[in-house]
Amino acid sequence: MSALQVSRHPLVQDKITRLREAARSPETFRMLVGQVTTLLLYEALADLTVTPHTVQTPVAECQGARLGQQVGFVPVLRAGLGMMPAALEHVPNAQVWCLGMYRDEERLIPMPYYDKMPEHPTADLYCVLDIMLATGGSACDAIARVQRYGKPVRLVSLIAAPEGVRKVAAEHPDTNVYVGALDSHLNEKGYIVPGLGDAGDRYFNTLG
Repeated sequence: MSALQVSRHPLVQDKITRLREAARSPETFRMLVGQVTTLLLYEALADLTVTPHTVQTPVAECQGARLGQQVGFVPVLRAGLGMMPAALEHVPNAQVWCLGMYRDEERLIPMPYYDKMPEHPTADLYCVLDIMLATGGSACDAIARVQRYGKPVRLVSLIAAPEGVRKVAAEHPDTNVYVGALDSHLNEKGYIVPGLGDAGDRYFNTLG
């Protein structure tokens, strides 16, 4: 679990707490997901390289920098899509490669149904995005599909369970994991406790 980084930033802790509240409207839930995603990506992408770039300000020429690496975001459908607006706001030239998986609720295993990954690597670094890291099954499958490229892979989730973190650490020890909160455990249905419920349903307003 040495690759796990749980954010201790006060803003993340405040927003995660508000995100958990069952009474939150879908609009506010979506806003908070984006804000926490932004803060976690700040850490996950802190070691990106930059290249020199000169711009002309209204006053003078200025030596600056531009991102020197191609970033690939890999959202795990469907909840991972909720993290994409914030991700693309800050890395607008990023590539987006989607992986679709649903969970077999009886066996609690991921069932893939969509794979839009390229045959060969097209980015220098990949970030797998999923709001919840519960059992770790979907995350591990997604990471495995990306690791075949031989490029650095990061996993970014808003909330994680210890069971999921252990699974990722055991199967993909070279993958850095960035989360906003590490919760207590999974219940018998595979939901994170205390968690925030079904992130996809809350984000897309499909409860009930």
